[in-house]
Amino acid sequence: MMLATEALVALGDAPDPVSGQQHRELAHASDVIDLLSLLRDKTEGHRSAEENRALEDLIYDLQLRYVQAVKSPG
Repeated sequence: MMLATEALVALGDAPDPVSGQQHRELAHASDVIDLLSLLRDKTEGHRSAEENRALEDLIYDLQLRYVQAVKSPG
């Protein structure tokens, strides 16, 4: 969840917890999403069904948000 929050901040969908400002760092968001995907791959077979579902949903949501952020100005 910590990485997901970091991705949301980088996507500009949540304020930075330190500054309270919202900003976009799409390259950083992409890196965090890639890291979550890597963790998913590396922990395959070591997660419960609930953890699998939560991680898959989280990555999917972040990927959709990333695509929307890339397409929208700002």
